Amino acid sequence: MSSRANPKVVVLMGGPSAERDVSLSSGTECAAALRETGYDVIEVDAGPDLAARLTDISPDVVFNALHGRWGEDGCVQGLLEWMKIPYTHSGVMASAVTMDKQRTKDVYSAHGLPFVHSVIATSAEVQAAHVLKPPYVVKPFNEGSSVGIYIVAEDTNCPPKLAADMPEQVMVETYAPGRELTTTVLGDRALTVTDIIVDGWYDYHAKYAEGGSRHVVPADIPTDIFDACMDYAVRAHRVLGCRGLTRTDFRWDEARGLDGLILLETNTQPGMTPTSLAPEQAAKMGISFPDMCRWIVEDASCDR
Repeated sequence: MSSRANPKVVVLMGGPSAERDVSLSSGTECAAALRETGYDVIEVDAGPDLAARLTDISPDVVFNALHGRWGEDGCVQGLLEWMKIPYTHSGVMASAVTMDKQRTKDVYSAHGLPFVHSVIATSAEVQAAHVLKPPYVVKPFNEGSSVGIYIVAEDTNCPPKLAADMPEQVMVETYAPGRELTTTVLGDRALTVTDIIVDGWYDYHAKYAEGGSRHVVPADIPTDIFDACMDYAVRAHRVLGCRGLTRTDFRWDEARGLDGLILLETNTQPGMTPTSLAPEQAAKMGISFPDMCRWIVEDASCDR
């Protein structure tokens, strides 16, 4: 980053993914926080002219507040590497692998991290017959924010009817019962564990609507489960090759104790909205939102 008094930061937001609205909210919040800490901030809605926009602006650093495909899967990261502009969060390889939920599980498996069984199938196969024994979950393997989630209950006779806009290939995952837990990693440090309490499934509405869920931070859970979440989140961050900020999500079946704790996924660019989990955890650990955003910018680099 430039050594000038007020470094110029472009906050990338929006973009073409299914998570566009969440990204716009994240980007707006981050831009305001960075201005508060003294940066010269320019907000950019990432579109096909992104390279030209960045050339014209000539930023010292890019704060990547994009979510979903194109912005979180290595594509934008590759562009920024090509243009030699320092950027935040994970690099090309970690972003690409982590955005692919099945490849993420391959890495978890190789390093002894617990996860739930899943397969990749075509939408046609999923709608023709049960690919796994119910209960199971059907979802895109390369989207976030619980976009396009279908839960097939144990007593369901017919396979699910998927929306027309579901991708050709989807993930079919054995349903993991239990509580929703999550842990944020900042740099090489796990912050804390949140217990997410919601009526029903932790879907898009529960994540982003005011009052959609209740967060217990730090989670009131047994010490061994809490410590395992902290350990697993840091290990996932490292073995996936992530940088900066990540958040790893868990399901915990209380009846099975530690054996009931599994990793669902690792998010390389967690939400930064007013209801998001990572900023809430940081605040609980005494890190203000502006300070968190400043740390992320100071961590920016190329060759990530």
